[in-house]
Amino acid sequence: MSFSSDLAKFIEKAGKNRDTVIRKVALQLQSSMVERSPVDTGRFRGNWQCGIGQANTGTGSGEDKSGSAVLLRTTSALQGWTAGQAILLTNSLPYAQRLEHGHSAQAPHGMVRLTVNEFQDEVRKAVSEL
Repeated sequence: MSFSSDLAKFIEKAGKNRDTVIRKVALQLQSSMVERSPVDTGRFRGNWQCGIGQANTGTGSGEDKSGSAVLLRTTSALQGWTAGQAILLTNSLPYAQRLEHGHSAQAPHGMVRLTVNEFQDEVRKAVSEL
């Protein structure tokens, strides 16, 4: 079974709490990727974005070593989400793909792939418990 079908089953079982569940999962995914991001200046960590309906391809020169500003922006963006809209979590810095594929000793296995793999297991567990 695929991650998307597991997630769809979980959301279906969440019933009236569906929208809250989706926002919470998106924030947890973003948080996991931010926490796994290598930190030198904090620019990469600070450039994670949340787009609703389309990718937010913006980048900034600001630094966010803790990732707290990113999570505040993500929380704010998710408040504007409505059912049926895609939520896209991205980092558009030119070196993001290199970091995802092991260019940093701080994150040799990337951020996104690990996060998705772990969440797939968590969603499957949650579905089986409902």
